[in-house]
Parts: sequence; C-alpha cells; structure tokens
Amino acid sequence: MSAASKDTALRTGVVARALIYAILLVFAVFYLLPLFVMLVNSVKPLEEIRQGNMLAFPEVFTIEPWIQAWGEAQIGVQPTGLKPYFINSLVMVIPAVIISTLLGAINGYVLTKWQFPGHRIVFGLMLFSCFIPFQIVLIPMARILGMLDLAGTTYGLILVHVVYGLGFTTLFFRNYYDAFPTELIRAATIDGAGFFRIFQRILLPSSGPIIVVTVIWQFTNVWNDFLFGASFADFDSQPMTVALNNLVSSSTGVKEYNVHFAGAIPAALPTLIVYIVSGRYFVRGLMAGAVKG
Repeated sequence: MSAASKDTALRTGVVARALIYAILLVFAVFYLLPLFVMLVNSVKPLEEIRQGNMLAFPEVFTIEPWIQAWGEAQIGVQPTGLKPYFINSLVMVIPAVIISTLLGAINGYVLTKWQFPGHRIVFGLMLFSCFIPFQIVLIPMARILGMLDLAGTTYGLILVHVVYGLGFTTLFFRNYYDAFPTELIRAATIDGAGFFRIFQRILLPSSGPIIVVTVIWQFTNVWNDFLFGASFADFDSQPMTVALNNLVSSSTGVKEYNVHFAGAIPAALPTLIVYIVSGRYFVRGLMAGAVKG
C-alpha cells in the first residue's frame, strides 16, 4: 500500500512538473517571438519581407540593414544613423543611474539610522512622488530647466531622470536599511566614526543586493524613456528611443522595415543584457528590501 502510494505520488509529481515546463515553454515562445521576428527580418532584403511570411528564415542573408540603421539612416538633418543617439543614451543613463542610486542610498540611510523630527512626513512625500505620472511634471520640469539653462541638453535629461527616480531609489534603500541593525551604527558612532565613514564602511558593503535592484530599475526606466527625451531634448541630445521613433515614423521615402527591425534591436539590447547578467539578483534584492517598510 505504501509502495503504491509512493509510486502514485512520483507519477503525479512527474506529470505536474511536465505540465509546468510545457506552460513555461509556451510563455517563453510567446515572449521571445517578437525578438525572433526582429532578428530574422533584420537580415532580409526588403523585397523578401514584402513577400510576406515574416516568421520564415531569410532566403538571402544580408547585414546591409544593420549598416544602414547604425550609420547611414536619415533621422535628423544628416544621415547619421542611430549611432550618435545610442551614445547620447549611454551618456545620459550612466550618470543618471549612478547619481540617483547614490542619493537614494544616502536618503535611505538618513531616514532609518539618522532620523530627525518629521522624517516620516519626508518619507511619505517622497513615496508619494513615486505615484506622480510623467505628464504632470512636464511643465514644472520645463520651467526649471529653462531657469537653469539646461533645456535641450543631455545634462538637463540627467537632472530630470535623477529627480524623477529619487523617490523609487529612496524607497528601495529605506526599506532595505530599515532591517539593518541599528546597534551596529551606534557602536560605530561610539568608536568615533562619523556620518559618511559609517555609510562607506558599514552600510555600502552590505548593500549589494539592493544596489543591483536599484540599478536595474533605474537603468530600465531611463533607457526606455521616451516622453522626457521627446519633451526636453533637442536634435543633438535626443536619446535612442526618440531617434528610433523618428526613424520608424518617417513619412518620406520607402518604408524600410528591415532597417527598422535592425534599429530596434540595439535599442532593446542594453536592458536585455542588464537583466541577463544580473536578473537573478533582482528578485533576491527586492525581497530583501521588502521585509519591512
């Protein structure tokens, strides 16, 4: 009887596991299908795409669409391709992520270990900023950038993304540091360690998981942003998303779908690489920062 029950349980486990794998496989195919379509059609001649069957592998393989999308496509006044706009996005996203992550870590440190009268109100206001839609901040941001003479510049976009992302980064670090032993901070204070020494020597070395969460979150939001880039950038500082939209939405000439597909892949590649490299740390760090708060 016991052997029969064990055998039944084993068979049930195998069937359930196979069913789970089958469902996961279906979802994986569903989500990877757009990437497959972009890849196979980015290496086809335009005439082959017009024949239909976009799911078919290319009969004639060519990298000419990639060459045109990267360095020859007409996006602005000059046929520069997407290369300068890709560089604009890198120049914008790297400092924006670093600054917003560092400021969020300091805010979380202050709000949990160096609390001051009204710190809960300050945190509540910063938490409220996480729910403010992008569109509401357009006019105030435009006025501030105009006053600072940063309108239409990459520095202005960096400032916008730092300010808008500060609520999220503060939330992540505040919840993470709230579970950190306060006694350790007090002991370091008694030993003569100051504000920044405690932050540098004690808090930051233990903040790896939440730093990964914050970097992934901010990098994805800043890199994929279109509204701020379209609103506050000029032709020389446009990010990749705006340039790609201009390429695809061009109303003149022939619609070169293979070039459009080739241009969309570099636009999505950085965030894909970030998730592949550090995605497994994202859930771990997010759960570690969700214990309290």
